[in-house]
Amino acid sequence: MVAGTFTGSVIYSHAVPALLGFTGMILICNGMMDDKRNQVLAGLGLFFAAGLLPFIILPLILGI
Repeated sequence: MVAGTFTGSVIYSHAVPALLGFTGMILICNGMMDDKRNQVLAGLGLFFAAGLLPFIILPLILGI
């Protein structure tokens, strides 16, 4: 039980935000360079999700 909770918390607190943030930054940069507003907005959404999702998901996993 503890190992599963620890693994899930590490994934959702470190791996997923890093991947979402990196993907968001790539979309923001690519959208700005190509003048594609939809890519910029998708990148902003992913970047903000990377910052906010750990605060939403981790309390559910850890039972706080």
